[in-house]
Amino acid sequence: MASIIKSPVIIKAAGTKEKIIKEFFGAVNTGNKDVSIAEMKSPDGWLEPGQTPEFDEYTVVINGELHVELKDSVYDLKAGQAILINKGEWVRYSSPNPEGAHYIAVC
Repeated sequence: MASIIKSPVIIKAAGTKEKIIKEFFGAVNTGNKDVSIAEMKSPDGWLEPGQTPEFDEYTVVINGELHVELKDSVYDLKAGQAILINKGEWVRYSSPNPEGAHYIAVC
């Protein structure tokens, strides 16, 4: 049977500035701990603490630029680009540019 999500749940995010997380599917909005699908909007100058997720994380940038730091490399993703962070890999996201970043995360 189909499930309609009438609206996402806003989740408070860690970081140096307020980032908006709108979770459509996941532990908070649907009780599903197997997947999380969320829209993210981070302002310019936002920086989160580094983390080592226990899941694969797929990120697609819609607008702006997302800065992604790994232990051995750094990426600046622009609109239309995507990245896969593998389970257990250390990562830190930020949006240092004036336009911030608007992206979708699937975990």
